[in-house]
Amino acid sequence: MDLRSFLVTARELLAVPSTAERPERLREALEVVLAFVGEGFTVERFESGGKPSALVYRGAVRPRFRMILNAHLDVVPAPERQFRPRIESDRLFARGAQDMKVSGLVMAQVFREAAGRLPYPLGLQLVTDEEVGGRDGTLHQLERGVEGDFAVIGEQSGLRVVTDSKGVAAADLRAEGRSAHGAYPWLGDNALTKLLRTLDKVLARYPDPAEETWRTTVNVARIETPNRAHNQIPALAEAWLDIRFPPGDADFDGRTTEEAAAYLAAFCEPGVTVTVGRIDPPHHAGHDSREVLALQRAARDQGFSGDLLRKHGSADGRFYYQRGIDAVIFGIGGDGQHGPDEYADLTTVEPYYRALHAFLAELE
Repeated sequence: MDLRSFLVTARELLAVPSTAERPERLREALEVVLAFVGEGFTVERFESGGKPSALVYRGAVRPRFRMILNAHLDVVPAPERQFRPRIESDRLFARGAQDMKVSGLVMAQVFREAAGRLPYPLGLQLVTDEEVGGRDGTLHQLERGVEGDFAVIGEQSGLRVVTDSKGVAAADLRAEGRSAHGAYPWLGDNALTKLLRTLDKVLARYPDPAEETWRTTVNVARIETPNRAHNQIPALAEAWLDIRFPPGDADFDGRTTEEAAAYLAAFCEPGVTVTVGRIDPPHHAGHDSREVLALQRAARDQGFSGDLLRKHGSADGRFYYQRGIDAVIFGIGGDGQHGPDEYADLTTVEPYYRALHAFLAELE
């Protein structure tokens, strides 16, 4: 790997502010990576919800893939300065450097070099909507018949192997009451206090942990009323809940949105209703599978632990898991994901490149 040359393209890609509200920039990021892959491959293009994606492979007819390398090229919003990549020592700073444009570009290079010599079908899946849910990228492609035996997702992991990640449910609480003058509370029915009592019950069941723990958590993401005056009793109050749950959780895993809403309704005060807009399953890959063990060996051969890791956030692996396809996260190192000082650890780029090549070769 010519790291100097690679970093020229990496910086070009990182300079693209490929956020959800900029569809033309999503396309630009996708085209940068496709140009990097080069000619000689079939590029199958998809689009859903204004989000472009691509599937790259050899041959004229899409096969069932033995292995899929999955990368998302979208990023969360950031100040413009974060789209001016800079290198300090062994760190490449930019929005998306760790999450996950650099890993994605390494995957593109490995695909370019390996796809023609491997005795099995290898696919490169490039999507632009992971940060806003993944439904218009990975899920959209799977719903349109993309099939595979195993997927490696290049999210950051420091060359550790992520076999488990949490599911996510998005719930909205709505409390209704009766408005009145704030000086005469007996004449009104305060929707906000009903909502707060409901939230107290939910958080008593799912308290914030004091340290990292592998259990269900609930984040109260927003509380609001339409009030615009101090001296008015709110007739309406709403709250958003972000719920993360591990595989096997009896309260949420395997439930439909309707079943999850019915469960949460048991916490609600009279006058409070709940809707669950979406619920996505957790993700799990077998720890003793041939692919997982091969990835661990490949990482260890590069001087890394290759340890198994669990992630509290969700990723596109859940869409494979729903279809009985094992998927893992395996990416470079770095820090500051979604923050003002996000960076990729450049000392992990070449080992990651070599580990991916070794992993793919071992499966021959």
